[in-house]
Amino acid sequence: MQKNSKRGFTLIELLIVIAIIAILAGVVFVSLNPAQRFADARDARRQADVENVAAALKTFQVDNDGAYPATVTALVTGSGYTIGTNVSGCDTGCTAQTTQAACVDLTELVTDGYLGTVPLDPAGGLTTETDYYMIRNSNGTVRVGACDPDGAAISVTR
Repeated sequence: MQKNSKRGFTLIELLIVIAIIAILAGVVFVSLNPAQRFADARDARRQADVENVAAALKTFQVDNDGAYPATVTALVTGSGYTIGTNVSGCDTGCTAQTTQAACVDLTELVTDGYLGTVPLDPAGGLTTETDYYMIRNSNGTVRVGACDPDGAAISVTR
């Protein structure tokens, strides 16, 4: 009588282990929801961009005896403008918040050193239409917001 001294896993055992690992990987992948994580990351970027623009505007105002840049001062109070460099036809990307066809150009904040760059929406904003908006309020504050957030509305008033 000869004893089989070879030890190892059978093909069935290996297939069962691979199937269990695949099921666990699928459960982990679905529970992490990568699409939602990307949406959250885009919204976090939008929130930071909006806060940076609002802070740059407030710093400019403090340094200039309460005056905003000329492009912001010229805004019609209570009207929404898309941030960008397009002088007309700029209300197409942010129709929920904007009422004016002209953009508000914030390149003065960049050239004066208050803002590194005019931010662009992470989902595809352009320099001509950034997908961010601005509203100058009658009380002297300015509201800056994101046109198309993936989640809840994003805006800052200063």
